[in-house]
This record gives sequence, structure tokens and C-alpha cells, in this order.
Amino acid sequence: MTRTTSPFVLAASAEMLYRDRPFTERVTRIAERGFQVEIWGWSAKDLDALAATGATFSSMTGYLTGNLTDPDGIEALLSSARASLEAAARIDSPRLNLHGTGLDDKGLPVRPVETVTPDMWLTAAATLRRLAELGEAAGRVFTLENLNLAVDHPGTPFARAADTLTLVRAVDSPYLRMNLDLYHAQIGEGNLVELCRRALPYIGEIQVADVPGRCEPGTGEIHYPAIARALHALGYTGVIGLEGWARDDSDAALDAFRDAFTIAVPASPNAPTTDSAAAAVGT
Repeated sequence: MTRTTSPFVLAASAEMLYRDRPFTERVTRIAERGFQVEIWGWSAKDLDALAATGATFSSMTGYLTGNLTDPDGIEALLSSARASLEAAARIDSPRLNLHGTGLDDKGLPVRPVETVTPDMWLTAAATLRRLAELGEAAGRVFTLENLNLAVDHPGTPFARAADTLTLVRAVDSPYLRMNLDLYHAQIGEGNLVELCRRALPYIGEIQVADVPGRCEPGTGEIHYPAIARALHALGYTGVIGLEGWARDDSDAALDAFRDAFTIAVPASPNAPTTDSAAAAVGT
């Protein structure tokens, strides 16, 4: 026997859905639909109001400013990461997301980099070790997200999934994991199932949207049901977050997302049949 379910923890970005509503209402609606909630920058948000929604938060941005490689940028990054950990405690977000450098409000790097030097790689790894230590002390996990250079984030260092995976492997701490964004990876690298397999031991979260357009599954070229089956076969049971726009309606986007990551799995041998379950409750 099989049953149809999602073996993953599903989350959705309040930054990209229900955009006609105030932010707190977006969070409430996503939670009402049965999803965990992801947010980006926290400094201009009413964290107490967000906490009061009762939503379960999956992740948030883990810094305000700074970068991984130059002395002033490193200190700014670490300082704002400490403040972000305090903010994360207020909404109980277990994961705090990072990028290869600070991004502006258009997603462009504040400090573009044409060539990443060997020294920059070593310095970035050392900075990430310090961030992992901060995460360990706070009991929270920093995640390093891959981005794409061709469409959304040109000039961002350490952007490719191969780059972020290399840095996370080098640090090798459970308090620094990879946020594997499959939308960005499809644009930059492709071969998504193999990428998931290679990255699996270091994944803290997977984010999804379709290509092109960065909307919900089913609007582009990525066959996400196949990705879901592959992740299930690999044994992944963690968070999958929809970080994409609604092509038309946000409720419909969430429905499509849930459908893409709902698969038929073998029923437990101890699970009651429909008849026995009904008898147990007297119906």
C-alpha cells in the first residue's frame, strides 16, 4: 500500500507571496495554509507582532551588512550576525541565511567582485568558522546560500552552488550548512539531482522556484516532482522553502508548491487500514 504525503517540511517566503497585504497578514496567511514561514531582513520588521502570529518561522536573513573577506566587512558581518541571532531568538527562527557578500535592495552585491583570489577563499572560510561558533553558542544554524550570476546577482563572490558547498565542507560544522537554492542552481549549473546528492550531507535547507520567472513549480522548465522523488530516495526530510513569486494568485502558488512536493510513499506496515482506523473511532 502507498499513501500520498509530503515527506518534507514545507515553508514559504512572506517576502514574495500575498504582496497586497501588510507583512504580518502575509505571515498569518502562510501559516494558516499549513506552511512554515521565511523572512528576509528583520531590522525594519515588528518582530513582536510576527511572533504573536503563532507562525513557525523556518529562516531569516542572518546579517545586516558586511562581507566574508575584507577586515572591515568581516567585523561588520560578525557584529550584525550577533544582532541577527538576538532577533532570531525573538521569533525562534532556527536558521539564519548568509550570502557571499552583502546585497542591496535590488539583490546586487554591495561590493562586486570580478575575481575571487585564493586568499579570499581562505579568508572566507575563516570568517564562516567564526560565524559557526556564534551559531553554536546561540544554538542556531547559519546557512550559506548559492546565487546565480547570470540573471539576479552578477558580481557576487562565492555564488555558485559548487562554491558554497566547498566553503561549507571546509568549515565542516553543524552550525554552518548550505542553503541549496535550486532556482539559482538551475540558472548557473543545472544537473540538479546530482547536485542534491553531492550536497546532501551539508544541506540545512533547500529553496525552490521555477525557471525562468522565479515563480511556483509548474510555471517553467524544472520538473520538481522528479526532484521531490529523488530527494525522498536520498533520505532528505528537511525543509523545502518556496522562495518564488506567485505567477497569478498566492493561494494557487502554494497549492502548486505543495502538489510538487507531495509524493506516494509506502505506508508503514503498522499503519491501520481505513476500515480498522474507522472502527477505532467508532465510525
